[in-house]
Amino acid sequence: MPFLPVCKKDLEERGIEQLDFICVTGDAYIDHPTFGIAIISRMIEAAGFSVGIISQPLSDKDYRELGKPKYCFMVTGGNIDSMVSNYTVSLKKRNDDAYSPGGRGGKRPDRAVITYCKALKRLFPETEIEIGGLEASLRRFAHYDYWSDSVMPSILVDSGADFLMYGMGEVTLSQMLNRFKQGQKLSDMHDLRGICYLTKPENTPIGAVQCDSYEIVKENKKAYAKACRKQYDEQDEVYGRTIIQRHGNIMLVQNPPQRSVTQKEFDYAYELPYMRAYHPMYEKDGGVPAIQEVEFSITHNRGCFGFCNFCSIALHQGRRVQTRSENSVYNEAVMLSEKPNFKGYIHDVGGPTANFRHPSCEKQEEQGLCKGRKCLAPTPCKNINADHSDYISLLRRLRSIKKVKKVFIRSGIRFDYMLLEKNGKFLDELVEFHVSGQLKVAPEHASNKVLDLMGKPHIEVYEEFEKRFYASTKKCQKEQYLVPYLMSSHPGCTLNEAIELALFEKKHNIRPEQVQDFYPTPGTISTAMFYTGINPYTMEPVYVPRTTEEKAMQRALLQYFMPKNRTLVEKALTIAKRRDLIGFGKDCLIAPSKSPERNFGNERKGNVENKNSKNLPKKAKRR
Repeated sequence: MPFLPVCKKDLEERGIEQLDFICVTGDAYIDHPTFGIAIISRMIEAAGFSVGIISQPLSDKDYRELGKPKYCFMVTGGNIDSMVSNYTVSLKKRNDDAYSPGGRGGKRPDRAVITYCKALKRLFPETEIEIGGLEASLRRFAHYDYWSDSVMPSILVDSGADFLMYGMGEVTLSQMLNRFKQGQKLSDMHDLRGICYLTKPENTPIGAVQCDSYEIVKENKKAYAKACRKQYDEQDEVYGRTIIQRHGNIMLVQNPPQRSVTQKEFDYAYELPYMRAYHPMYEKDGGVPAIQEVEFSITHNRGCFGFCNFCSIALHQGRRVQTRSENSVYNEAVMLSEKPNFKGYIHDVGGPTANFRHPSCEKQEEQGLCKGRKCLAPTPCKNINADHSDYISLLRRLRSIKKVKKVFIRSGIRFDYMLLEKNGKFLDELVEFHVSGQLKVAPEHASNKVLDLMGKPHIEVYEEFEKRFYASTKKCQKEQYLVPYLMSSHPGCTLNEAIELALFEKKHNIRPEQVQDFYPTPGTISTAMFYTGINPYTMEPVYVPRTTEEKAMQRALLQYFMPKNRTLVEKALTIAKRRDLIGFGKDCLIAPSKSPERNFGNERKGNVENKNSKNLPKKAKRR
């Protein structure tokens, strides 16, 4: 099966006069199921429609290349938010973009969905536009925008699009395509679940949950925090209700979430005839780097009941875990093993959280996931069903494939969930067969105060996992290590909590090469805290590190061992009144700035004395 049409020549070769749908994306065209636009376009094709791809358009000529679609344009910013793609957390312009040809930046405009839609409306004013994907999904309500430091209206308002499909979209798309076959337009489909639309206030559905208007949440931070909670509380396919939010003289309506895909539907979406490669037109640029991580990786699940506050999955994919069948995953692995460039290694068998293969508990099937609560944090729910037997069976079957040498797991592992398993089989299996020397895990912080605001388990849980991991590693006689992900400057983290994390690192001999500052991405609970200084679920004030200097000090504390950070670390310790951590003791983070012989008094205050100093030559002391 060839790539989908991308130019007039492709249409001529296929004898297509007018496409039914045209998909516009902020990514380079990679026909692989890791890319949402690839799934959407292949599903459209499988339903009997014609569909083409416009990737990273920059000029009117690019937008006009495939002509005018019969039904509508479908627009996405790509696999990640265009502003996250284009800027670092310090708001510096990125020069690279793994989703663009040659890995070079500059092909994706800021606020890509808005940019694309405005161009399409100008060039094709009578043609409807549907938007979807992560950028549209997370910006569907009035939202705080970190890059402009302001509250922006729903992306439906700014883009001028007619229809927004939030979430993963396969079920909603199938229903939409059936309605198109019946002769309907997007404007006739306002009853579909999983969509947002704009309407006149007099047409507002009765009985909806109302958030304060864009105009109010833009000026009132308490109203913004309350609106954020309402939006999250209704994101359940069982009990979720319609949500409305007024924007001036128009009403934004979000219909209840679409149901999750069945396993059969999930399998179907991933078994469509993808090329599993980037389009050949990118060869001259050196290809597209994003394919490297996913070419020999397999997605077996989606959704995450872990529900971390800084993560967008709950609002986009949902908390309900959906899985592909073992046979479907196995058949994909066999297919990958037959590819000529396969080296024997499957790089990942995962998803948002690799070790989730079934619902967190039996109750959620009929009652939904508990509103305003988390399954694992701060302590696990008593009803949670921690069982890895299905995942173990899947991994063992993949390891049995003739040409497969090793199956790695590189997606996130919820170690707190793993510890709940009574027999501990999965940890032993993971350590023995699926770790490539280092296992990346995400405790994120060491302060339980901060972890509570993150929606993560307390640090004692990580310490227990660390102990069990190394015991298991020793048992199978392998030298393997944990690589913890840590985050600085999350809401609630003062310099004192950053110091607590630095001391934790020293105690556990952790020296992170990279540290991630909290990035206030659209739509998350943590971003609401960052903007408002309020916890949406308690309405209590939350400290937010905002200045460039404080963020730099927090980041430096997490890498206190680097000589370049010494000045910032000393300043942070001085401000926090923790100069007791400057010295030569086992708990000290940095040495004194002056020569040792002039700081013995300070060392003793830190309960440390250099007992060998009297016997050193004077030059050695000064050194």
